[in-house]
Amino acid sequence: MICEKILGTLDNSKANSKSVEYVDFDWEDAFKKLHKKVTDKGTEIGIRLDDTVLTRGIRDNDIFYEDGSKIIAARILPCKMIRVRVRPDHMFMTAKVCYEIGNRHAQLFYGGGENEFLTIYNEPMLLMLSKLHGIETEVITVKPDFEKRISSGAPGHHH
Repeated sequence: MICEKILGTLDNSKANSKSVEYVDFDWEDAFKKLHKKVTDKGTEIGIRLDDTVLTRGIRDNDIFYEDGSKIIAARILPCKMIRVRVRPDHMFMTAKVCYEIGNRHAQLFYGGGENEFLTIYNEPMLLMLSKLHGIETEVITVKPDFEKRISSGAPGHHH
């Protein structure tokens, strides 16, 4: 089966009446156009999306296939991320944090609170952010929420 577009988003009303199969994606695969996958129930599918996926990304619960009895949807897997908090007495460092993350072409997401951001974990990024004055960092494992993504570039950019 070849799926060529995202048909919508899975919601509870659809999930209750149909069998749902999930296709797992790591965060970096969510911005690729071509995939050969097997669902959690063993269905082989090919996914061939247009260029909009390069900036939008595949999001949790995106539907690739739907018929009268079955839905195939995306499941974004949790990954290690760095939670960055800018302390209230150092609000001016918000621009510095966002600049440094963006300068490394890393994904940047709004966090759960005011002046809190998330970026995909890597050790050099953690070390650099940890050295910034007025910044608190923590490594967490969480499912990236592409609805909260600040950066618009696709991953894998190289000079």
